[in-house]
Parts: sequence; C-alpha cells; structure tokens
Amino acid sequence: MLEAPASPTAAPPSCEDAAPGPPGPRAGRPLVLAAVFVCAACGLVYELQLVALASYLIGDSVTQASVVLAVMVFAMGVGSLLAKRLRRRAAVGFGLLEALLALVGGCSGLALHASFAWLGGARHTLVVLSLATGVLIGAEIPLLMTLIQRVSPRARQDADGTVADLFAADYVGALVGGLAFPFVLLPWLGQLTGALLTGVVNAVVGGAIVLWLFARDLSGRERLLLVCVNAAVLGLLAVAALLVEDFERAARRAVYGAHVRVAVRTSVQEVVLTGARDGPPDLYLDGRLRISGGAYRHHQALVHPAMRGRHTRVLVLGGGDGLAAREVLRYADVAHVTVVEVDPGVVRLARTDPALARLNDHAYEDPRLRVVHADAFRWLRTAPRTASYDVVLADLPHPGSTAGAKLYSQEFYGLTARVLAAGGRLAVHAGPVAARPSVYWTVEATLRAAGFATRPYAVTGPPTGSAGGPGRASGGSARPAHDWGLLLAAPASSRAPGPPALAPAPGAAARGAPTPDVLAAAARRAERTRVPALPPSTLTHPRYGR
Repeated sequence: MLEAPASPTAAPPSCEDAAPGPPGPRAGRPLVLAAVFVCAACGLVYELQLVALASYLIGDSVTQASVVLAVMVFAMGVGSLLAKRLRRRAAVGFGLLEALLALVGGCSGLALHASFAWLGGARHTLVVLSLATGVLIGAEIPLLMTLIQRVSPRARQDADGTVADLFAADYVGALVGGLAFPFVLLPWLGQLTGALLTGVVNAVVGGAIVLWLFARDLSGRERLLLVCVNAAVLGLLAVAALLVEDFERAARRAVYGAHVRVAVRTSVQEVVLTGARDGPPDLYLDGRLRISGGAYRHHQALVHPAMRGRHTRVLVLGGGDGLAAREVLRYADVAHVTVVEVDPGVVRLARTDPALARLNDHAYEDPRLRVVHADAFRWLRTAPRTASYDVVLADLPHPGSTAGAKLYSQEFYGLTARVLAAGGRLAVHAGPVAARPSVYWTVEATLRAAGFATRPYAVTGPPTGSAGGPGRASGGSARPAHDWGLLLAAPASSRAPGPPALAPAPGAAARGAPTPDVLAAAARRAERTRVPALPPSTLTHPRYGR
C-alpha cells in the first residue's frame, strides 16, 4: 500500500507565527486571494499607464511597450528574489511593499510627464519607473504565498493547489485591470488621475488585509508604522489628485509656451492650440506640431502641384484643420471636396475657433465641402467602386508613429489607387526629410511598390512653434528650420510610365502657389537626401519605427 507523500514544508517559523490571529481559515484564504486579485489589477494598470503615456510623450508605441514590458518582467524576477529576505516578516513586509508600490505606481504618470515637460526627455525616467514598479510587483506573490500559508492550514497542506489558486486570482485580476484601464480609467479620469486612484485602491487593500487578517502577527510598533505609512501615502495621493489640473496646466506651459488657448482630450488624441488671441495659432496633436500659423508653404506645396490637370473632385485624407481644403477651394472649377478626418474634435475646433477658422479661410462653410468622420484606411476599404477622385491629398499623421504606419503602407496606397480617376494624382505629406530621411524614402519606396510613379520634393520654412515644445532640438532651446517632405505620385501605366510633372497648376501663382523655380529647388533638396534600396512598408511589416 502506497504511503501518502509528506506534506510540503511550511514557511520558516518566526515571531509572527507564535501568535497567529487571522479571523479563521475559511475567511482568511478568500480574503488573501481577493488581495491577490486587486494587486494584480493595480499592477497591470500601472504597466499600461506607463506604456500609454510614454507612447504619447515619446512616440513609437511599439518601442515603448517593448521597453516597459521587458524591463518590468526582468524587474519582477529581481523582486521575487529579493522577497526571500522578507518572508520572516511577511505581514509587515507586504504592508510596506504595497504602500510603496501605491506611491510609485500612482505617481509614475506625474513623474514621467514632469520629466518630459521640464527636463526635455522621458526615456531614462521611463526605464527607472518600469524597473522600480516591476521590482515591487515581483515581490508580491512570494509574500502572499507565505501569508496564505499562515492563514490557512489547507494552504500549508496543499502547496501546489495554493500556487494554482494564487496565479488564477493574479491572472483574473490582470484581466480586469487590463480592461478597466482603456474602458473606464482612461476615458473617465484620464491617465494621471486614473493612476492616482489606482494607487489609492492599492494602498487601502494592502494595508487593510495586513492590519485585519494579521493584526496579531504585528508588534505594536509595526502596527503603528503601517498605519502611519499608509496614511502618509494616501494623503500624498489625495493631494496629488487635487493638484492634477494645476500640474497639467503648468506642464503644458512648459511644453507649449505661455499662450495655451485650447487644450482638450478628444476620443482620439490630445488637441492643443497655442498662440495669442489676435495672432496666428499653432496646432499640436498628441504633442506634435501639426500646423503653425505662419506656415503656409506646407499646404501650398502639397496641394497646388497636384491640382495641375483635371481637379473637379478632390479627396483630402486627414487634414481636419481645413488648411489643405482651403488651398483646394481657391479653385473655382472644383465642384466637390470630401475631407475624411478621424477626429471630430479637430474639425469642431477648425470650425469654431476664430483664429483657426480665419487661418483656413472658413473652409468648412463652403457648400462644396463634405466631411466624413472615419479612419482613412477603413473608409477607403468600404468606399464604393464608383467613387473616383481626380486628386487625392494625404495630409495625415507623421509616418514615424505606430498609429500612423498603416496610413503609409503599401496596402493603403493600393486602396487609394482604386479611388483615383484616370489621370488622377496623389500628393503625400511624408514627414521631415532632413531629420528622418529613411522614413521619407521608405514612403517613396512604398508608393512605388503600390504601382505609383513618384516625384519627391521638400520645401522649407522658418522655425515654428515654441522652443519649449515637443519638437524642440535636443541640444538646446533653438529650433531648426522646418522642412516638409512631400511626394507627388500618379499610377504608372503604359501610357504614362513616368512620374507626374512637378509644376504648379495654371493660375496657381495668384493663389500663393510655389513657382516652378521653387519646386525645382525643392526636388533637388529632396534628391540630395536619397536613401537607396529601401524596402516598402506593409501592414505585416511596418518600417517606420525609426
């Protein structure tokens, strides 16, 4: 007859074991598992909050997510090893650990934003915060395993089952935290307040579980220490939550300058409008300069060469600010303009803000213009086959961002070719040439792979925006001159195998278009930066990460 295996060795005896005081094994075990559930949910919120804020502040969400996940997973292993030293004082150790995690995780968004606004960068701060948060999260499970063995005889007798229960509660908590962040915390409270509230929940649950279940395991001095530390952490988090709006205003002034006129978080992005009330505005979308009040060259150079030829029907992809539409509507023979903009908030601002409406010449009041609020990629996929446009203008987010990569993919340009009429032209804004030549020439290679013949060119303008803004140079406060990399393209065919002519439309000079000499210089400027033999970007292999 087989003998039953020996029961697993219990945790090392300590002074805490001498006087166990849980309310009872039936109540204690579920309460510890509930604590595991809440701690896991809070930990994932901290992680997602760092990824989301870093993606907004630094850009390239794939890189930021990879950095945060890699550093945190490594740090969790370190935290698990360090937790061995706390097992003899597991109750007080866990209580202090949760209080520290609540403070670090809850304030991590404030710290990251402050580093970006006042120190000019956030990469190193992101790594430090990920490391600290990961170490603290990694120490939780070993301590909770020790605590549940102390409160429940069943846990001491069935270590394997207890581990399974702990991980099940941990994974379910992570699921709830992962869903709560994008669907509850972010839309209702925002990144900073949502993280602070998560810290409050973390501190309350961590402190309560120790002070209630393991009160008699603690000395009077340890009990007083836990109460004071948790009260201090909760007080700091509460004060920070009350001052979040003041902090955001101060951070915006540090980033965008003193004249922040409008700052709203739409369902798509953060929209900030700066500039004096009686002066031209600067528009930032998710922290990146989209338009500057004095920067007419970008839209003039994008639109007018594409208008050479038939232009009765024009499609603008993006361009919710109305500036590309402004240039198009200056042609009296344009009959119909469709603007496909994903963010209704940008269009609303372009309609209603006096300075921005003046800048776009009140384009949205023109009866020839129709607005469609949709993602450009999705709209092109569902556009009827009978829809055709003489000119398509792609005035879209920077291709270097992960969110914008699909709007510069080979598949996207293939869909665009379907809505081009015979002899139609496509003009693309492809980001700065001097700063990111590989990105620009990858867009050009992607257009060619999609069957277009291309004409690259780049125009320059004076420095724009605040020296303290997101686009500032890393070496100082002076900003370099702006350059805009543009591409004029047309579907290559046996009848027209070459690229379209880079020249303004007839009569465009009277509308402020660049002259033929300026366009010829712009083509030479772009050609000097050419990066040869670049592969195209596709949905499954985006190549705009750097």
